[in-house]
Amino acid sequence: MKALQFSRTGDLAALQVVELPTPVPATGEVLVQIKAAGLNPSDVKNVLGRFPYTTMPRVPGRDFAGVVVEGPQALIGQEVWGTGKEIGFLRDGSHAGYIALSAKGVALKPASLSFVQAASLGVPYTTAWDALERSLVKAGTRLLVIGANGAVGSAAIALAKVRGAQVLAAVRKPDQLRALQAQGFDAIQLDKPEDLGAQVNAVFAGGADVIFDTTGFWLPAAVPALAPFGRIAIIAAPVDGHVQLPALALYRKGGSVVGINSLLYGVEACARMLEQFGKLFDEGTLPLPTGLLESPLDEGVARYADVNQGGAEKVILVP
Repeated sequence: MKALQFSRTGDLAALQVVELPTPVPATGEVLVQIKAAGLNPSDVKNVLGRFPYTTMPRVPGRDFAGVVVEGPQALIGQEVWGTGKEIGFLRDGSHAGYIALSAKGVALKPASLSFVQAASLGVPYTTAWDALERSLVKAGTRLLVIGANGAVGSAAIALAKVRGAQVLAAVRKPDQLRALQAQGFDAIQLDKPEDLGAQVNAVFAGGADVIFDTTGFWLPAAVPALAPFGRIAIIAAPVDGHVQLPALALYRKGGSVVGINSLLYGVEACARMLEQFGKLFDEGTLPLPTGLLESPLDEGVARYADVNQGGAEKVILVP
Protein backbone atom coordinates (compact mmCIF):
# COMPACT_ATOMS: atom_id res chain seq x y z
CA MET A 1 0.00 0.00 0.00
CA LYS A 2 0.99 3.62 -0.41
CA ALA A 3 1.54 5.58 2.83
CA LEU A 4 3.11 8.65 4.36
CA GLN A 5 5.84 7.74 6.83
CA PHE A 6 8.52 9.42 8.95
CA SER A 7 11.56 7.83 10.63
CA ARG A 8 12.79 10.93 12.49
CA THR A 9 11.16 14.09 13.81
CA GLY A 10 11.89 17.81 13.86
CA ASP A 11 11.40 18.63 10.20
CA LEU A 12 8.60 18.01 7.71
CA ALA A 13 11.29 16.91 5.24
CA ALA A 14 11.31 13.67 7.25
CA LEU A 15 7.88 12.81 5.85
CA GLN A 16 7.89 10.71 2.68
CA VAL A 17 5.50 8.85 0.41
CA VAL A 18 6.49 5.17 0.63
CA GLU A 19 5.28 1.69 -0.30
CA LEU A 20 4.55 -0.50 2.73
CA PRO A 21 3.08 -3.98 3.21
CA THR A 22 -0.67 -3.94 3.89
CA PRO A 23 -1.16 -4.39 7.66
CA VAL A 24 -2.27 -7.80 8.93
CA PRO A 25 -4.99 -7.46 11.57
CA ALA A 26 -4.47 -9.38 14.82
CA THR A 27 -7.21 -11.29 16.63
CA GLY A 28 -9.96 -8.86 17.63
CA GLU A 29 -8.90 -6.32 15.02
CA VAL A 30 -10.24 -5.11 11.69
CA LEU A 31 -8.48 -4.09 8.50
CA VAL A 32 -10.03 -0.95 7.04
CA GLN A 33 -9.50 0.16 3.46
CA ILE A 34 -9.19 3.92 3.90
CA LYS A 35 -11.35 5.99 1.59
CA ALA A 36 -10.50 9.35 3.20
CA ALA A 37 -8.31 10.57 6.08
CA GLY A 38 -8.39 13.93 7.82
CA LEU A 39 -5.22 15.98 8.29
CA ASN A 40 -5.13 17.70 11.69
CA PRO A 41 -2.60 20.17 13.13
CA SER A 42 -1.62 17.49 15.65
CA ASP A 43 -0.52 15.23 12.78
CA VAL A 44 1.87 17.95 11.64
CA LYS A 45 3.13 18.51 15.19
CA ASN A 46 3.72 14.76 15.45
CA VAL A 47 6.17 14.82 12.54
CA LEU A 48 7.78 17.92 14.05
CA GLY A 49 8.49 16.02 17.26
CA ARG A 50 5.98 17.59 19.68
CA PHE A 51 4.86 14.17 20.98
CA PRO A 52 7.88 12.52 22.62
CA TYR A 53 6.12 9.17 23.06
CA THR A 54 5.70 8.60 19.30
CA THR A 55 7.59 5.50 18.13
CA MET A 56 9.23 5.33 14.71
CA PRO A 57 9.18 4.60 11.87
CA ARG A 58 5.58 5.72 11.91
CA VAL A 59 2.65 6.37 9.56
CA PRO A 60 0.87 9.45 10.97
CA GLY A 61 -2.84 10.29 10.90
CA ARG A 62 -5.64 9.96 13.43
CA ASP A 63 -8.93 10.44 11.57
CA PHE A 64 -10.29 8.15 8.87
CA ALA A 65 -13.34 6.77 7.09
CA GLY A 66 -13.38 3.61 5.04
CA VAL A 67 -14.63 0.07 4.51
CA VAL A 68 -13.85 -2.99 6.65
CA VAL A 69 -12.21 -5.66 4.46
CA GLU A 70 -11.01 -8.10 7.15
CA GLY A 71 -12.16 -8.87 10.68
CA PRO A 72 -15.33 -10.11 12.39
CA GLN A 73 -17.86 -11.29 9.82
CA ALA A 74 -20.52 -8.83 11.00
CA LEU A 75 -18.24 -5.89 10.15
CA ILE A 76 -16.89 -6.97 6.76
CA GLY A 77 -18.15 -4.60 4.06
CA GLN A 78 -19.39 -2.03 6.58
CA GLU A 79 -18.62 1.66 6.09
CA VAL A 80 -16.90 2.90 9.25
CA TRP A 81 -15.07 5.89 10.74
CA GLY A 82 -12.65 6.28 13.61
CA THR A 83 -10.01 8.24 15.51
CA GLY A 84 -8.01 7.83 18.70
CA LYS A 85 -4.80 8.35 20.63
CA GLU A 86 -2.90 5.22 19.59
CA ILE A 87 -3.01 5.50 15.83
CA GLY A 88 -0.35 7.70 14.28
CA PHE A 89 1.68 7.71 17.50
CA LEU A 90 2.17 4.21 18.93
CA ARG A 91 0.95 2.28 15.88
CA ASP A 92 0.55 3.18 12.23
CA GLY A 93 -2.14 5.71 11.46
CA SER A 94 -4.57 6.67 8.75
CA HIS A 95 -2.44 8.45 6.15
CA ALA A 96 -2.16 5.26 4.15
CA GLY A 97 -4.21 2.91 1.99
CA TYR A 98 -5.18 0.65 4.90
CA ILE A 99 -5.22 0.69 8.71
CA ALA A 100 -5.51 -2.11 11.27
CA LEU A 101 -7.04 -1.41 14.69
CA SER A 102 -9.34 -2.83 17.35
CA ALA A 103 -12.69 -3.99 15.99
CA LYS A 104 -14.27 -2.02 18.87
CA GLY A 105 -12.37 1.07 17.71
CA VAL A 106 -14.54 1.73 14.64
CA ALA A 107 -18.06 3.09 14.52
CA LEU A 108 -20.54 2.70 11.68
CA LYS A 109 -20.36 5.79 9.48
CA PRO A 110 -23.52 7.91 9.41
CA ALA A 111 -25.26 7.37 6.08
CA SER A 112 -25.69 11.12 5.57
CA LEU A 113 -21.92 11.71 5.59
CA SER A 114 -19.65 10.95 2.65
CA PHE A 115 -16.30 9.33 3.41
CA VAL A 116 -14.59 12.70 2.95
CA GLN A 117 -17.04 14.47 5.27
CA ALA A 118 -16.75 11.78 7.94
CA ALA A 119 -12.94 11.88 7.81
CA SER A 120 -13.00 15.60 8.58
CA LEU A 121 -14.79 15.26 11.91
CA GLY A 122 -12.95 12.87 14.23
CA VAL A 123 -10.55 15.03 16.24
CA PRO A 124 -12.57 18.29 16.13
CA TYR A 125 -15.88 16.70 17.11
CA THR A 126 -14.54 14.33 19.79
CA THR A 127 -12.66 17.27 21.31
CA ALA A 128 -15.75 19.47 21.32
CA TRP A 129 -17.95 16.62 22.61
CA ASP A 130 -15.53 15.96 25.48
CA ALA A 131 -15.42 19.66 26.36
CA LEU A 132 -19.20 19.95 26.43
CA GLU A 133 -19.58 16.74 28.47
CA ARG A 134 -16.92 17.57 31.03
CA SER A 135 -17.94 21.22 31.45
CA LEU A 136 -21.57 20.11 31.92
CA VAL A 137 -23.18 21.96 29.02
CA LYS A 138 -26.89 21.18 28.78
CA ALA A 139 -30.17 22.87 27.83
CA GLY A 140 -30.13 26.47 29.01
CA THR A 141 -26.39 26.64 29.71
CA ARG A 142 -24.97 30.03 28.72
CA LEU A 143 -21.92 29.08 26.65
CA LEU A 144 -19.25 31.35 25.19
CA VAL A 145 -17.01 29.74 22.53
CA ILE A 146 -13.85 31.73 21.80
CA GLY A 147 -12.51 30.91 18.34
CA ALA A 148 -15.88 29.67 17.11
CA ASN A 149 -14.73 29.82 13.48
CA GLY A 150 -12.12 27.06 13.90
CA ALA A 151 -12.65 23.33 13.49
CA VAL A 152 -13.19 22.61 17.20
CA GLY A 153 -15.07 25.86 17.81
CA SER A 154 -17.46 25.16 14.93
CA ALA A 155 -18.08 21.67 16.28
CA ALA A 156 -18.67 23.03 19.80
CA ILE A 157 -21.32 25.57 18.79
CA ALA A 158 -23.12 23.04 16.56
CA LEU A 159 -23.20 20.37 19.27
CA ALA A 160 -24.14 22.89 21.98
CA LYS A 161 -27.03 24.17 19.89
CA VAL A 162 -28.39 20.61 19.62
CA ARG A 163 -28.19 20.35 23.43
CA GLY A 164 -30.30 23.50 23.78
CA ALA A 165 -27.54 25.68 25.20
CA GLN A 166 -27.58 29.46 24.77
CA VAL A 167 -24.56 29.93 22.50
CA LEU A 168 -22.44 33.06 22.08
CA ALA A 169 -19.70 32.76 19.46
CA ALA A 170 -16.59 34.96 19.66
CA VAL A 171 -14.32 35.54 16.64
CA ARG A 172 -11.68 38.05 15.56
CA LYS A 173 -12.71 39.10 12.03
CA PRO A 174 -15.82 40.91 10.78
CA ASP A 175 -16.42 38.37 7.99
CA GLN A 176 -16.33 35.53 10.53
CA LEU A 177 -18.82 37.45 12.67
CA ARG A 178 -21.22 37.91 9.76
CA ALA A 179 -20.94 34.25 8.74
CA LEU A 180 -21.91 33.07 12.23
CA GLN A 181 -24.77 35.53 12.47
CA ALA A 182 -26.02 34.31 9.09
CA GLN A 183 -26.12 30.79 10.60
CA GLY A 184 -28.35 32.11 13.40
CA PHE A 185 -25.76 32.38 16.18
CA ASP A 186 -25.32 35.31 18.54
CA ALA A 187 -21.74 36.48 18.02
CA ILE A 188 -19.25 39.09 19.20
CA GLN A 189 -16.02 40.32 17.67
CA LEU A 190 -12.94 39.87 19.86
CA ASP A 191 -10.91 43.01 20.39
CA LYS A 192 -9.00 43.96 23.53
CA PRO A 193 -8.79 41.17 26.15
CA GLU A 194 -9.75 43.62 28.90
CA ASP A 195 -13.04 44.31 27.08
CA LEU A 196 -14.21 40.66 26.92
CA GLY A 197 -15.93 40.70 30.31
CA ALA A 198 -18.10 43.68 29.39
CA GLN A 199 -18.87 42.26 25.93
CA VAL A 200 -20.08 38.97 27.38
CA ASN A 201 -22.00 40.55 30.26
CA ALA A 202 -23.88 42.67 27.73
CA VAL A 203 -25.29 39.42 26.30
CA PHE A 204 -25.27 37.12 29.33
CA ALA A 205 -26.06 39.26 32.39
CA GLY A 206 -23.79 38.04 35.16
CA GLY A 207 -21.47 36.18 32.80
CA ALA A 208 -21.27 32.89 30.90
CA ASP A 209 -21.81 29.58 32.72
CA VAL A 210 -19.19 27.93 30.52
CA ILE A 211 -16.42 29.45 28.43
CA PHE A 212 -14.62 27.34 25.86
CA ASP A 213 -11.24 28.77 24.77
CA THR A 214 -9.99 27.04 21.63
CA THR A 215 -7.08 29.45 21.14
CA GLY A 216 -4.98 29.15 24.29
CA PHE A 217 -4.62 32.91 24.67
CA TRP A 218 -7.90 34.08 26.22
CA LEU A 219 -7.86 32.25 29.56
CA PRO A 220 -6.92 35.37 31.63
CA ALA A 221 -9.53 37.50 29.85
CA ALA A 222 -12.19 34.81 30.25
CA VAL A 223 -12.28 35.02 34.04
CA PRO A 224 -14.08 38.41 34.18
CA ALA A 225 -16.61 37.02 31.66
CA LEU A 226 -17.42 34.01 33.84
CA ALA A 227 -20.57 33.58 35.93
CA PRO A 228 -20.33 32.44 39.57
CA PHE A 229 -19.42 28.73 39.75
CA GLY A 230 -18.66 28.81 36.02
CA ARG A 231 -16.29 26.55 34.10
CA ILE A 232 -13.59 27.43 31.57
CA ALA A 233 -12.60 24.61 29.20
CA ILE A 234 -9.26 24.99 27.42
CA ILE A 235 -7.84 22.93 24.54
CA ALA A 236 -4.72 24.92 23.68
CA ALA A 237 -1.88 26.95 25.17
CA PRO A 238 0.86 29.30 23.95
CA VAL A 239 4.04 27.65 22.64
CA ASP A 240 5.79 27.96 26.01
CA GLY A 241 2.78 26.36 27.71
CA HIS A 242 2.15 29.22 30.15
CA VAL A 243 -0.49 31.90 30.69
CA GLN A 244 -1.02 34.33 33.56
CA LEU A 245 -4.14 33.16 35.40
CA PRO A 246 -5.93 35.70 37.65
CA ALA A 247 -6.33 33.15 40.43
CA LEU A 248 -7.86 35.55 42.97
CA ALA A 249 -10.66 36.53 40.58
CA LEU A 250 -11.21 32.89 39.60
CA TYR A 251 -11.58 31.52 43.12
CA ARG A 252 -13.72 34.43 44.25
CA LYS A 253 -16.18 33.37 41.54
CA GLY A 254 -15.92 29.71 42.53
CA GLY A 255 -14.77 29.07 38.99
CA SER A 256 -12.92 26.05 37.64
CA VAL A 257 -10.68 25.29 34.67
CA VAL A 258 -11.15 22.06 32.69
CA GLY A 259 -8.31 20.80 30.50
CA ILE A 260 -9.46 19.12 27.28
CA ASN A 261 -7.08 16.72 25.51
CA SER A 262 -8.42 14.37 22.84
CA LEU A 263 -5.23 12.30 23.13
CA LEU A 264 -6.47 10.94 26.46
CA TYR A 265 -8.96 8.75 24.59
CA GLY A 266 -8.16 5.55 22.70
CA VAL A 267 -9.90 4.36 19.56
CA GLU A 268 -12.53 2.37 21.48
CA ALA A 269 -13.54 5.33 23.68
CA CYS A 270 -13.60 7.60 20.62
CA ALA A 271 -15.78 5.14 18.70
CA ARG A 272 -18.39 5.41 21.45
CA MET A 273 -18.33 9.21 21.09
CA LEU A 274 -18.65 8.95 17.30
CA GLU A 275 -21.72 6.74 17.76
CA GLN A 276 -23.36 9.27 20.07
CA PHE A 277 -23.03 12.38 17.93
CA GLY A 278 -22.90 10.56 14.58
CA LYS A 279 -26.61 9.79 14.73
CA LEU A 280 -27.30 13.53 14.97
CA PHE A 281 -26.07 13.97 11.38
CA ASP A 282 -28.53 11.35 10.16
CA GLU A 283 -31.29 13.00 12.19
CA GLY A 284 -30.54 16.29 10.42
CA THR A 285 -29.78 18.23 13.61
CA LEU A 286 -26.06 18.72 12.89
CA PRO A 287 -24.87 20.54 9.74
CA LEU A 288 -22.97 18.53 7.16
CA PRO A 289 -19.33 19.62 6.70
CA THR A 290 -18.59 21.87 3.72
CA GLY A 291 -15.55 23.60 2.25
CA LEU A 292 -13.24 20.57 2.51
CA LEU A 293 -10.05 20.39 0.44
CA GLU A 294 -9.57 16.91 -1.01
CA SER A 295 -6.00 16.01 -1.92
CA PRO A 296 -4.41 12.79 -3.23
CA LEU A 297 -2.29 10.98 -0.64
CA ASP A 298 0.60 11.33 -3.13
CA GLU A 299 0.53 15.09 -2.44
CA GLY A 300 0.32 14.62 1.33
CA VAL A 301 3.77 16.04 2.06
CA ALA A 302 2.78 19.34 0.43
CA ARG A 303 -0.51 19.39 2.34
CA TYR A 304 1.37 18.92 5.63
CA ALA A 305 3.43 21.99 4.71
CA ASP A 306 0.27 23.96 3.94
CA VAL A 307 -1.23 23.16 7.34
CA ASN A 308 2.06 23.98 9.07
CA GLN A 309 2.04 27.39 7.39
CA GLY A 310 -1.40 28.14 8.83
CA GLY A 311 -3.66 27.19 5.92
CA ALA A 312 -7.26 27.58 6.99
CA GLU A 313 -8.80 24.88 4.79
CA LYS A 314 -9.61 21.47 6.25
CA VAL A 315 -7.50 19.00 4.26
CA ILE A 316 -8.70 15.46 3.53
CA LEU A 317 -6.19 12.98 2.08
CA VAL A 318 -7.61 10.47 -0.38
CA PRO A 319 -5.55 7.31 -1.14
